[in-house]
Amino acid sequence: MTHSPSSFDRIPELALDWIAQGRQVAIATVVSTWGSAPRPSGSQMLIAKSGEIEGSVSGGCVEGAVVIEAQEALRTGLPDLLEFGVTGEDAFSAGLACGGEIKVLVEPVGEGLGVGHGIPVDLLERLVAARAARTRVTYEVALGGWARRLRDTRDSEVEIGIVDGLYIHTHEPPLRLIIAGAVHVAQALVPMAQIVGFDVVLIDPREAFATPDRFPGVAIFDDYPDDVLPQIGIDHRTAIVTLAHDPKIDDPALEAGFKSEAFYIGALGSRRTQGQRLERLSERGYGPEDLRRIHGPVGLDIGALGPAEIAVSIMAELVARHRRPR
Repeated sequence: MTHSPSSFDRIPELALDWIAQGRQVAIATVVSTWGSAPRPSGSQMLIAKSGEIEGSVSGGCVEGAVVIEAQEALRTGLPDLLEFGVTGEDAFSAGLACGGEIKVLVEPVGEGLGVGHGIPVDLLERLVAARAARTRVTYEVALGGWARRLRDTRDSEVEIGIVDGLYIHTHEPPLRLIIAGAVHVAQALVPMAQIVGFDVVLIDPREAFATPDRFPGVAIFDDYPDDVLPQIGIDHRTAIVTLAHDPKIDDPALEAGFKSEAFYIGALGSRRTQGQRLERLSERGYGPEDLRRIHGPVGLDIGALGPAEIAVSIMAELVARHRRPR
């Protein structure tokens, strides 16, 4: 499946791509924050020896200094733990305008040209493979000595942070949006979702609708949702949005969502259509607890008109649900 164009949540994948192109790269990661830090712990930036960057660790205020330190790490093969802020005595001259403090771990990938304490390429490959398989996995690095490993994630442990001299970073599966119905709203919604960082899966049995020309770079299934969804699975990092206006396409996707851990289920249509939908699903045996999971009419009520504005309202509600689960 094609990865989304968003670089912010795809740094490990992008690092492997750049290495395959013959570039030397380092990964910078925010490992801890204090105060009004602009980017949360776990945020990453990829730096090439030639100076190209992707991603962000601060929103712009310390990136220049991180690039310089990353290029030094690539020269020596040695990682470094950097501190930035406006109050720490050991902070770099680059300060955070917002008044916070961050620690940034800079790790060259591979053995480098020096001592060779970088991230092994085979470890990065295993991390990317786990993410592609939608498997939760934890990356662990000792800040003294730089020993690293990937391991199964333990219940109730810190997901991202420094514990007893170890930086722990649990990688969740990428966010995924399953869209049923390759309509005009979907054409506007897909690029928005990709920019935010969602992998997009598009399902529509109507071959004239679900075409690569209309949806380039998207995983397309020209079949009904009840045939596709059991194959690909639905986990807690998955959202489902139905747009087809056809119960034969929409309803099976909604029913699959009821039986899953999907964090969001939305259905396009008027309030009248939503009422008919709920009545239809109720007659099929679904109770109030299931039916309450449907956000319908889908999207925030912003008075949206036209496919693009409707897509904005859907994307806003998706982000709100992801960031503020109820």
